[in-house]
Amino acid sequence: MNNTPFLEIKHLQKNFGNHEVLKDISLAVNQGEVISIIGSSGSGKSTILRCINLLEEPSGGDIIIEGKSILNDDAAKKEMRKVVGMVFQSFNLFENMNVLKNCMIGQIKVLKRNKEEAREIALKNLKSVGMDAYINAKPSQLSGGQKQRVAIARALSMNPKCLLFDEPTSALDPEMVSEVLDVIKSLAKTGLTMVVVTHEMQFARDVSDRVIFVDEGLIVEQGEAKAFFKNPQKERTKDFLKRFTSISL
Repeated sequence: MNNTPFLEIKHLQKNFGNHEVLKDISLAVNQGEVISIIGSSGSGKSTILRCINLLEEPSGGDIIIEGKSILNDDAAKKEMRKVVGMVFQSFNLFENMNVLKNCMIGQIKVLKRNKEEAREIALKNLKSVGMDAYINAKPSQLSGGQKQRVAIARALSMNPKCLLFDEPTSALDPEMVSEVLDVIKSLAKTGLTMVVVTHEMQFARDVSDRVIFVDEGLIVEQGEAKAFFKNPQKERTKDFLKRFTSISL
């Protein structure tokens, strides 16, 4: 891992009407780093991700990817969409397409790959998440865990430099959670830059390089993962982590 930030967030703000969701978020993510963002529901975690890939327009601050601000530069914005992928909690698969086509369509439309190349890449990534036997299935025929693994394969098929995960296990039945977390854990070992919003504290501790705790639109505390859980510094962090005493911190 080198120390050139892949992503820099500077004084990010986001308002929805009069409601200030993000007050002042500043964060740098290095290339190859795995970051987990944790916090209570409504703290602003998912909004950070949605601002990074401009699903939400920031109200203030700046977002810099590979040294370029993406907010007022259409070319940088377009480039961002090629290098930053996102996996949603609700899968967002195309219901009218089978698994294979779900993993090919973005490659063809956005990256302008031909069908043969797109198919080959989709099959490779579906195999890597254990879903190559389901290429002809429609999303409605799959379990939640299977849908999320397809969604990850689809994101990987775009060859992103960075993947954003927005609570990727929160819509899953408990028995499906581990199969998806196992896929994300294996990705973390490949050197892919990853920012994961999660409620899975053990995952955050064991897989992340750093953990960011967000509360009421601000970063309260951040640190190296194991030290963060073993010895949190702020009272607010300690109170939050007390709810997760089931993992040996």
